[in-house]
Amino acid sequence: MAIKDILVQVDGGKAAPARYGTAMRLAQAHDAHVTGLCLAVEPPVPATILGMVPPEVFTTQRQVVLEQAESAMAQFRLGIEKAGLKGDGRIVQVLGADDVDVFVEHARHVDIVILGQSDPDEIAAVRPGFAADVVMGCGRPAIVVPFTGVPATFGQRVLIAWNGSREATRAVNDAMPILEQAHAVTVLSVNPTMSSDGNRRDPGADISLHLARHGVKVTAARTITRDISVSDAILADIADNGIDLLVMGAYGHSRLREFALGGVTRELLAHMTAPVLMSH
Repeated sequence: MAIKDILVQVDGGKAAPARYGTAMRLAQAHDAHVTGLCLAVEPPVPATILGMVPPEVFTTQRQVVLEQAESAMAQFRLGIEKAGLKGDGRIVQVLGADDVDVFVEHARHVDIVILGQSDPDEIAAVRPGFAADVVMGCGRPAIVVPFTGVPATFGQRVLIAWNGSREATRAVNDAMPILEQAHAVTVLSVNPTMSSDGNRRDPGADISLHLARHGVKVTAARTITRDISVSDAILADIADNGIDLLVMGAYGHSRLREFALGGVTRELLAHMTAPVLMSH
């Protein structure tokens, strides 16, 4: 899959410029079009107070939300213009309960989505769970950018968290255009189990061979750890080796229309220190 159509989440949060920068780097590397999507989210109003508030209050509230969205979009468009990239922006007014469904609808028409990690100290920024809900529902690969900032490089030193699952396989395939351009790629298996036939090859050996056939500069590695969690082992590898992109499957179990994230996915989304490309 070539990356030619990128959708990036636009908002007025302080971490938004790093998200735009990641999208623009990706667009420059792949000659892609970048679309910014800003949701002007109207907060839900409890039915119990609906008749007690004058209509003009809601009109004013909608106008404030729209003005904030227009300001955020203006910043995004300026960045696209300065970078000399192909791009456009969209502002969509939605009710708070519909934000994920609306974003997912737009995300299904692009190659890859750029989202932001929620910042617990910024109320107006990305709400908790939004990125995970989009990743689990959009059917497209997504790169989640940490609110703490991004490394100086992107996609040059890549770590693949490999466990042989369907989700991990999908993530590797979706990341192939980036992996083919990377300077170094490591396939890491944490606490791998033995195969049923007693094969003692490294768990990542076969996928590494596949990547090598695509011209990827890849190394297979594994680590055994009993004192820390799998997510902490991955985060330690990111810190120790200057990783600027993590590729992994997004794991979850459906509960009606909601998803309960797997432990490793949840922990990495909460404590990520580098952009994470996830597929479900």
